[in-house]
Amino acid sequence: MNTIDVVEDDLSSSSSLGEVGTSKSSEDQLSNIVEVVEDDSQTELLSKEELESDIEVLLDLADENVDDSSKLPDEINSAWEKTLRGLGAEKRIPEVIPLEIKPDSFFKKFLNMINPKAFELEDYDLAKHGPLVEITLPANSAYKEMEFYNVNPPYSYIRVAYNPEIHEYLYQVLEPELSKEETRLFKMIKERLGEVMDAHLKSMNRLDSEEYLRSNVNSFLIDYRIRITTITREKINYYIIRDYLGYGEVDAIMRDLEIEDISGDGPNTPVYVYHKKYESIPSNIIFDDEDVLNALIIRLAQICGKHISIANPILDATLPDGSRIQMTLGREITTRGSTFTIRRFNENPIMPGDLVGYHTFSTAMLAYLWLAVDSSRSLIFAGGTASGKTTAMNAISTFIQPEMKIVSIEDTRELNLAHPNWIPGVTREAFGGENRGSIEMYELLKAALRQRPEFILVGEVRGAEAYVLFQAMSTGHTTFSTMHADSVSSIVHRLENPPINVPRIMIQALDIVAIQAQVKIGDERVRRCKSLTEIIGVDPRSGELLTNEVFVWNAAKDLFQYSGRSYVLDDLMESRGWDDAKVKEELQERQDVLEWSRLKNITYFRDFSKIVVAHRREPETLMKVVRQDLNG
Repeated sequence: MNTIDVVEDDLSSSSSLGEVGTSKSSEDQLSNIVEVVEDDSQTELLSKEELESDIEVLLDLADENVDDSSKLPDEINSAWEKTLRGLGAEKRIPEVIPLEIKPDSFFKKFLNMINPKAFELEDYDLAKHGPLVEITLPANSAYKEMEFYNVNPPYSYIRVAYNPEIHEYLYQVLEPELSKEETRLFKMIKERLGEVMDAHLKSMNRLDSEEYLRSNVNSFLIDYRIRITTITREKINYYIIRDYLGYGEVDAIMRDLEIEDISGDGPNTPVYVYHKKYESIPSNIIFDDEDVLNALIIRLAQICGKHISIANPILDATLPDGSRIQMTLGREITTRGSTFTIRRFNENPIMPGDLVGYHTFSTAMLAYLWLAVDSSRSLIFAGGTASGKTTAMNAISTFIQPEMKIVSIEDTRELNLAHPNWIPGVTREAFGGENRGSIEMYELLKAALRQRPEFILVGEVRGAEAYVLFQAMSTGHTTFSTMHADSVSSIVHRLENPPINVPRIMIQALDIVAIQAQVKIGDERVRRCKSLTEIIGVDPRSGELLTNEVFVWNAAKDLFQYSGRSYVLDDLMESRGWDDAKVKEELQERQDVLEWSRLKNITYFRDFSKIVVAHRREPETLMKVVRQDLNG
């Protein structure tokens, strides 16, 4: 059903005027008339008699001054005369009139500027006007609905459907559908807003920006005297806000907290998502037009404050919400077309209690790491891609006391800590494709050593910065970092060989290595800490690195086993004068706190940081509450 009603006006562009034989000079001439009227417009509206008189004068002027070369056909002039004379009479505005591009619209726009007539715009109400999105699964669909939830009601919803015939899941993004006429109007409004907006949206907060865009859309409809249904206007408002303030075509996916990765592999190919529950599945978002995909790539780069072009077609950046994005533009380096990959960032990062709930770590392992952090031990989290290295490092970092100074160094911002005494550092690329002005992790790490940090967190070591990192460990700085490696031996091999070249004697400054992996348990893909290994030192006779596995994951039983010996705990007992009973008590307390936080579903990182502080400053009070809840 057509829902657009044009009142005494038209939305035709210059191309539509050209279809009826209007040359460019005619349009320019009329544009000059409009400019004169805008400069010399009167404050009072013309009466009916004055308007009819002025119409006669205008028609006479049109006959006298317009060259035959630019003169409109007689049938067009008669249409103008009929329309202009009709403006003086009162008419009832019909509720719905189909959108129709008329050749006489420009002249009527000129008259509307002389005698505008505003109309009220009703606010959208779901209960009154009905839903914007069709959420019913078609009866003849081969898919069966597995899950349905909203991400931005009443504008966007998500449905995960399953096709039993081909055994395939489909991630469906449900948004308001625009008819052909509505799409036309939306594009015209969007183009017009880009020309007339005089405010910087980044200088406003989200609510003010949305209100500013809505008011501009309403002004456009009033100025051009376009009456549309409330539902149509709300649909257009949604897409205007989505494209100006959101992430365009992938905005609904970016709002879905169940999504970890988003992968656009080129035009005419479904955008794939990695769902926490259903893993990698295709979506119903397909870029049929390559220009639309290229525009989204450029838009995403601008959101990140970066630039991407054919000359520099590769870009790694961080989105405002902290998500990592990698983009390519054009077909020079990705032959199927532009691509993008977004690694989602949780504003509320995963906490130690979450790691226990996911069975990535056991409470005993986390209690051991908590005690290791309290005793300033250096750690490296190693594993393959998407094995949870940075997630684990971020969670373990919450055990650091808030008053301690932390400096983090990353290529793209991923860490999210609640500590006030924290300096987050990120690298910077060179300007204009030159070699000057770039700031690498090596420079940031050297600068961090002069900032007197108590903890240094490095996103991932892969080059010369690793040498500085191990120098920092050797000089007494506590460091956490990540590496791509699947075992302790492969870590040592990478560290000792180019381009890192760390001497083995310096590797013994490292205390603990956590090996992460993404594995299959039944049909489910999960993350597990395969082992916690201590670096004891270097054998003086053989030169071999001595290690001790404290915890090991048993894949057959999906359980974590304690080896029975920890040199880190032995050193802690010696340095603090503790006996075995005291160490066991400290570990048990921490295990109880972690289990209590999991049962209480304490997942907000600032709340968990308060628990860590309470355990240090008011341990008796905290343990009293914990044991009362655990013991019933």
